[in-house]
Order: sequence, then C-alpha cells, then structure tokens
Amino acid sequence: MKLVFSAISMSLALIAGGASAATDQQNKMGSCNADAKTKELKGDERKKFMSECLSAK
Repeated sequence: MKLVFSAISMSLALIAGGASAATDQQNKMGSCNADAKTKELKGDERKKFMSECLSAK
C-alpha cells in the first residue's frame, strides 16, 4: 500500500512539473505574439521575429 501511494505521489509531482513548464512557454508565446502585433509585423518579418523572441532566454 505504501509503495502504491509513493508511486501516485511521484506521478502527480511529475505532472505538476510538466504543467508549469508548458505555462511558461505559453506565457512567452503570448508575450511574443503581442510584441509582433504591436510592431505590426507580417510574413517573413513576423516569422523571424517570433523565432528570435521564442529562442531568447
């Protein structure tokens, strides 16, 4: 029983950790999209900007 509880706890911790990473990436995507829209970028200029923005740390 103790082993089952430990396995469930570890699984939930991994799921929670993965969810926060996705949220950080989603926040970054939203921020980059907003910046591209503000700068009125379109086409290849927008693609280049988004690539650079998303790869920045």
